[in-house]
Amino acid sequence: MVIARTAVIGSGLMGAGIAEVLAKSGLDVIVSEVSDEAAAAGQARIEKSLARAVEKGKLTAAESEAAKARLRFTTDITELADRQLVIEAASENEEIKKSIFARLDEVVTDEEAIFASNTSSMPIIRFAQATSRPERVLGIHFFNPAPVQPLVEVVSSVLTDPGVAESVTEFVSQVLGKTPVQAQDRPGFIVNALLIPYLCSAIRMLESGAATKEDIDAGMVGGAAHPMGPIALADLVGLDTCLFAAQSIFDETGDPAAKPPVLLSRMVDAGLLGRKTGRGFYEY
Repeated sequence: MVIARTAVIGSGLMGAGIAEVLAKSGLDVIVSEVSDEAAAAGQARIEKSLARAVEKGKLTAAESEAAKARLRFTTDITELADRQLVIEAASENEEIKKSIFARLDEVVTDEEAIFASNTSSMPIIRFAQATSRPERVLGIHFFNPAPVQPLVEVVSSVLTDPGVAESVTEFVSQVLGKTPVQAQDRPGFIVNALLIPYLCSAIRMLESGAATKEDIDAGMVGGAAHPMGPIALADLVGLDTCLFAAQSIFDETGDPAAKPPVLLSRMVDAGLLGRKTGRGFYEY
């Protein structure tokens, strides 16, 4: 199947980025939102990102306009009836996501259509089971910011058709120009299964007073050749996202390395979520 008609559910930070990637790749994209206000905010987010790409010389003005022309926004999910690929990028709430997949199963008429979730850590099989076609459900996990980050995890549940996973992997590589890695439906997949315990360990080190955030970050940049230290990286990922992923991995595995540090929980309680709110462990 040649994928041409796509959709993204949600136009927050990740959803908008994914929609931008699809549109820039020459695909027809419908962005589905819960309200006109949310749709307008998502459209503004994408247009701002495209304008920034033009300013930096990464995109021509004509390419930007062409990408915008391939995008349309709706609050009526039934408009996704003819879509060949739908990527869910709603908030990290299992019940909300399952209800979206159940609704997609009702409205998308193409039996060959593929349903995907951009979740960073939730079990894909639970979303698949909300549909009558679990073999065509998988994870397509982009990283923030989606227009810039090259990696995409293609996550197969125990019921995903291997042919679907192969087709999506090829689509991610050949059409989107991203670097795909195939992962199984395990807590944290590949990247977060390794990354989240590392970030939690760094936050616990800060919490204990063993080192300052500046020295922790400098140590990993200068001593381990990481491009960014773990405290700054947690701010970039979003402390709420880190907390959710850590709790999800810990709940399923019991791995003490993934147990959320109290300091991380308190930062999220305070609304200090990192770069996206202007303040996390650092100020932006």
